[in-house]
Amino acid sequence: MKKAFFTLLAVMTLMLSSCMTTGLGTTSTTNSTNDVWGSVLGSVLSNVLFGGSLFDQSSILGSWNYSAPSAAFTTEKTLTKAGGNAAVANINSSLASNYNNIGINRSNTSFSFLAGNKFSAKVNGIPFSGTYVYNPQNGEISLKTSTETIKGNVTKTQKGMGLMFDSIQMTNILQKEGKVSNTAAVQAVSKLAKSADGARVGFELTK
Repeated sequence: MKKAFFTLLAVMTLMLSSCMTTGLGTTSTTNSTNDVWGSVLGSVLSNVLFGGSLFDQSSILGSWNYSAPSAAFTTEKTLTKAGGNAAVANINSSLASNYNNIGINRSNTSFSFLAGNKFSAKVNGIPFSGTYVYNPQNGEISLKTSTETIKGNVTKTQKGMGLMFDSIQMTNILQKEGKVSNTAAVQAVSKLAKSADGARVGFELTK
């Protein structure tokens, strides 16, 4: 994370210098700098699973609806190796196209995490439920249905929650739970999860 910190510090130094040369007042410059800092920091952290910004146990409770594709890397090192935030943006763009082909949207894909470690969900309009175990220390989550256990990762995004999986788990979510018949689209999503070391793909969810 040191590399990410110094990169962010350099960006902020340049932006602060730019603001000071525009003739803006001190209060305006400070507010603008804080807004940009929050945006840049949030972007980096939401793209990193281990070492990123995580939910505590109680904060994941509630009903979450699909809003957009979500991708992240396991560590800042794997994110940098893959090409940084641009790599995440490219994966998300490809995911959006394949999700559209599958038919995934806000009305047919959602996850609800309840007290007592129970969950209910819909993927592609197909409901399933069971129990879950969440580790707030590293964001790992296990969804246990009547037939299998699906392991994934949860991280905070700028808009809500990112729920992401590796290629095998994501294929299970789409084909076994979501009953997706568009095999080509499922394979494309799985390939995106394997496109770079440490990549994870899934859903950005909002309440």
